[in-house]
Amino acid sequence: MVKVDVTGAQVFFDGSAPDYGAAASAHRMLSEGRGAGAEYTGWLTLPGRVVETELKAILASAARIKSHSQVLVVIGIGGSYIGARAAIELIRSPRHNRLNDGNPEIYFAGNNLSPDYLTDIIELIGERDFSVNVISKSGTTLEPALALRVFKALLEKKYGAAGARKRIYVTTDARDGALKLLANTEGYEALVVPDDVGGRYSILSAVGLLPMAVAGIDITRLLHSAVSELQELDLRSPENPAWQYAAVRQLLYRQGSAIEILAYYEPALGYMAEWWKQLFGESEGKNGVGIFPASVEYTTDLHSMGQYIQDGPRHLMETVVCFENSRGDMKIPFAMGDVDGLNYLAGREWSSVNRTVQEAVRQAHISGGVPNILIEAGAMDEDGLAALICFFEMACAISGYMSGVNPFTQPGVEAYKASMFKLLGRK
Repeated sequence: MVKVDVTGAQVFFDGSAPDYGAAASAHRMLSEGRGAGAEYTGWLTLPGRVVETELKAILASAARIKSHSQVLVVIGIGGSYIGARAAIELIRSPRHNRLNDGNPEIYFAGNNLSPDYLTDIIELIGERDFSVNVISKSGTTLEPALALRVFKALLEKKYGAAGARKRIYVTTDARDGALKLLANTEGYEALVVPDDVGGRYSILSAVGLLPMAVAGIDITRLLHSAVSELQELDLRSPENPAWQYAAVRQLLYRQGSAIEILAYYEPALGYMAEWWKQLFGESEGKNGVGIFPASVEYTTDLHSMGQYIQDGPRHLMETVVCFENSRGDMKIPFAMGDVDGLNYLAGREWSSVNRTVQEAVRQAHISGGVPNILIEAGAMDEDGLAALICFFEMACAISGYMSGVNPFTQPGVEAYKASMFKLLGRK
C-alpha cells in the first residue's frame, strides 16, 4: 500500500481539519453501492474476477500475438488506451520499443486524428508482421473506428481476408455494439470490456491487460497484487491513505486551491500522470465544481513551470509521486580538473541526488505557499503499479462523493461529439 505524507499541506489548513467523517461516509456509499453511479463500481472486485474468469484467455491471446507478430498496434482512445500505455512505460520503459527484449513493439493508434501520426506508425511497421488490438465499448467512437479501417485494410492487403481475421483482436462489450457485431461477423477473437466498469477505471481489465502481457508485463502478479491492495484500502480509518489524500485535497480545494499539479521525478511516470488526469478530470469535473488536474515532470519542468509554481498565483496544490526504489542506478564519476565544480558529488548514486533535489524542491514550494502532498510507492514494478492504480481509483471515488458529484459519469464528453458529427455531415 502506498504511503501518504500530508505534513507539507497541514501548515495551510487555517485552523480547519480534513473531514474524515465525510470520507468515511463516502467510503460506505461506495462499498455498499448506495452512491450515484453504483452500477459502475465493478472495479472494486475486478482484479479477482479477472483472475477467476478471463486471465487464461488474455494470456493465451498474448502468446498468440507474440508467436506471429513483431508489432502490436493498440487502437483506442481515452480509457481504452491511456492505462495500457501508462503501465508499459512505467514497468518496461518509455523507450520499450527500443529494448530488443524479445517482446513485440507496441504502437498506439486511434487516439488522435493526425494523418502524420498514423503515417509514422505505418512506416515504423514496414514489412514486419503485425497484429491489431482494437479497444472500444461501442465501436463507433470516431478516432479508433477510423484507425481500425486503415489497419484492417493493411492487414487484408498483406495477409488476405482470412489471414487478417487471425490478427485482429477485439476488446469490446460482451453483447452489444458495432464492434461486437463486427467481431461476430468476421470471427475476430474477442475479449470483454466489463459492463460495470467505466473506461477510466478499466486498466485492470482486458482493456489494459492484453497490451501489458504482450509487452512482457507479468499480469498475473499485477492482478494478485491488486487484489491485496484493494483489500488493504478497504480500511475504515483515517489511517487509510486513500482517505487522507481525498480529505486533504478536498479541504485545500475549499480553501482556494483549485488546481492540483501531479509532479514526478521519473520520466517513466509521464503516461501514468496522463491516466491520473483523465481519472480525476472526468470523475470530478462536473456541475461547476472540481479540482483541475495538471502534471509536471521534474526536474525538467523546474526550468519552465518552476517559476510559476514558486511565485505565481496561490491557487495551486502539489502532489508528488515517487518510488522507494528505482529500476537501476549508477554512481556519479570523478572528473579530473573539476571544471564544473561537481566533484563533491563524485561517488554518490544518482538516485540519492534525485531524492535530495526532490526534498529541496518540496521545501521551496511549501515556503512559497504551495501545499504539498507526498505519495510514495515501493518499486517501479508490477507491485508498485498495482499499488498506485488501486490507491488512485479508491481515492478518486471517495473524493468525488465527498464533493457531491457522481464520479462515474462523463456527460460533458458528449458535447463536442454532437458538434463534431454535425460539422462532419453525419445524418
